[in-house]
Amino acid sequence: MTRPEDRFEFAAMPQRSKWRLPEGKRVAVYTVVNVEEWDIEKPVAREYVTSPAGVVTVPNIPNWAWHEYGMRVGIWRLMEVLKKHNLTASAAINARVCEGSGAPVARALCDAGWALMGHGYAQAPLHMAPDQHEVIAKSFDVLHNFSGKAPKGWLGPGLHEKLDSLDILSEVGFKFVCDFPMDEQPVAMRTSSEPIVAMPYTLELSDLPMMVVHQHESRVWLDRVVDQFDRLYAEGVDQPRVMSMSVHPYIMGVPHRIKYFEAGYDYMTKHDDVWFTTAEEIYDWFISHPQ
Repeated sequence: MTRPEDRFEFAAMPQRSKWRLPEGKRVAVYTVVNVEEWDIEKPVAREYVTSPAGVVTVPNIPNWAWHEYGMRVGIWRLMEVLKKHNLTASAAINARVCEGSGAPVARALCDAGWALMGHGYAQAPLHMAPDQHEVIAKSFDVLHNFSGKAPKGWLGPGLHEKLDSLDILSEVGFKFVCDFPMDEQPVAMRTSSEPIVAMPYTLELSDLPMMVVHQHESRVWLDRVVDQFDRLYAEGVDQPRVMSMSVHPYIMGVPHRIKYFEAGYDYMTKHDDVWFTTAEEIYDWFISHPQ
C-alpha cells in the first residue's frame, strides 16, 4: 500500500511561488452540502439522541427521522440562502439518493446548477465495503447517469478512505477529493494512474463536528467562519487561499441555525477580491493554472 506522504511533495507555504486566482482574487470560497440517505435497517450514521443504555438500536427511529428532516425541510432552506446570494454549491451525495425517495432532491440540485460529488453509494465508510472498487465505480456511474455529467469530486463518508482508495478513485474517473484537509491550496497527488487533487477542506468549519460532536452553541459556527475568513483574506494578499463551507441539511438547515448560515455569507459577500465558486471550478482553475 502507498503511504499518503509518498503521493505528494512536501511544500511549506512560505517556500512556495505565489499561486494566482482569477482576476487576482485573495480567497476562493466554496460550499459543500452533504446529502445523505440512511438505511433504516442498519445502524444510523450518527446519533443526536443517544440510545438507552448506550446500546445500538435498529431501527433507530428518532435519529433516522432527524436525517429525513434534512431532505424534507432543511435542504430547501440552504438552497434558498445560496440562491439569495447568487451562489451554487457542490453536493456531496450518496448515490442511492438518486435512486430512491430522495431523487426529487437530487433533481432539484441539478436543476439549480449544483454539481454532484461522490459521497459513497450509501452512507458508510469504504472500510466497511467488501469491495471498495465496486462502491466507487457504482457511485460514479449512478451520478453520471442521473446528472448527465461525469462527477469530478469525491468526499468519502466521514472523509474516510483506505490507503489504496486514491488509486481506485482516479482509475474510475474522479479528479479531486476532499478527504485530505491538509492544506489551504490544492495539492496534486500521485496515483497508480492519473494524478488526483486534494481539495482544501476546512475540517473545523464543518457543522457536524462543531454542532453534533463538540456540541458548540449555534452562534459559534458564525464566529468561527468570520475568524477563518478574515485571516485567509488578509494572508491572501501574498498567497491566495481556499476556504470551504461544509454543512448538512439536518444540522445547519434547522430554524435555529439557518440565520447563522445566512449571516456568514452576508459577511463574506461584502468583501472585494473574493471568488465565490465551487470545488469543481477550483479544480479546473488549478489544473489550467498550476502553482
